[in-house]
Amino acid sequence: GDKAFAQFLTDEIKEEKKIQKHKSLPKISGGWELEVHGTEAKLVRKIAGEKITVTFNINNSIPPSAEEDTQEQQKPDEQEPELTSTPNFVVEVIKDDTKQTLVLDCHFPEDEIGHEGEEESDIFTIREVSFQPTGEVDWKDTNYTLNTDSLDWALYDHLMDFLADRGVDNTFADELIELSTALEHQEYIKFLEDLKSFVKCQ
Repeated sequence: GDKAFAQFLTDEIKEEKKIQKHKSLPKISGGWELEVHGTEAKLVRKIAGEKITVTFNINNSIPPSAEEDTQEQQKPDEQEPELTSTPNFVVEVIKDDTKQTLVLDCHFPEDEIGHEGEEESDIFTIREVSFQPTGEVDWKDTNYTLNTDSLDWALYDHLMDFLADRGVDNTFADELIELSTALEHQEYIKFLEDLKSFVKCQ
């Protein structure tokens, strides 16, 4: 059984590499520096007196596909639909002269994706906003967290503008999806390769 499994994985890896769009990870425009640790990616950008970091993890970032029944209608030689990774991401804005970090928890709403054409709509939303002490690894639950569900629209718009002024806008979000998708695919291929050597190991 293991031999067949390893053979299957070899073929699968070959297929995945064939459809891999990016041999190296795509860059994000606007002077962001990328650090990748396993499934976690961090983008850092410094602008006048501020440091902006955006962190996301590709685990569980591929939304469950709504069309479960498309498999049957697929012709055997048709490409599988492309999987897109839309991870939640956390934006931290650190001002050089304060001890506080403004933390904005953002995500891609599942129903928004693919609705192009509406010029005004944002492809990501801010879910929560809080202040955290700069430099602390563990965030405190005792710090007030603002949930945007019941937020005044004007305040919400200002928060979105605040992010856009720092380079976190729709263009950034689009590029983040592309980066995340490429990273997810790269990790998936690596996982298949690890699995193959694990299965073959006697």
